[in-house]
Amino acid sequence: MALTKDQKHEVVGDISELLSNSRMTVVAEYKGTPVKAMQELRRQSRENGTSIKVVKNRLVIKALQQNDTFKDVDVSGLNGMLLYAFNSEDEVAPAQALATFAKKQPTIQFVGAFSSEGAFLNADEVKSLATLPSKNQLIAGVINTLNSPVRGVVSGLSGNLHGLLQALEAKANG
Repeated sequence: MALTKDQKHEVVGDISELLSNSRMTVVAEYKGTPVKAMQELRRQSRENGTSIKVVKNRLVIKALQQNDTFKDVDVSGLNGMLLYAFNSEDEVAPAQALATFAKKQPTIQFVGAFSSEGAFLNADEVKSLATLPSKNQLIAGVINTLNSPVRGVVSGLSGNLHGLLQALEAKANG
């Protein structure tokens, strides 16, 4: 069923808002992907805060043109059956969600991505992004790195104290 003019304006407004709030919007082709697989992709993506939308490309182009950040972006690659993955919290999450799903469903192919600064990344750049660790993994790595010297000092001191206590106990007993 075709959308009315008001419904199209509403969709353009929704997409424009998603683009504004999204840290990274990944675009992928889904031609040949079964409906059940698309439902599973949406469900899995929600777990990391990614929202998947299938919208007519010309409505997305209209939303891009209405947004000051994206109005100069090259939209020539937005052809065919495309899905758009939005995430307002993590730049890497949409690319990772689609890359993980594409391993099971090879019909999902990256087209590119829009960064929050208004740059268009090509498919190879998005594939590279998908291999990066997530924001939470990076934070955990930094915390572990910062905590490592402290842990070393504590275990060194406890080892020396343990040795001192054993020496004192041996002296007292002997």
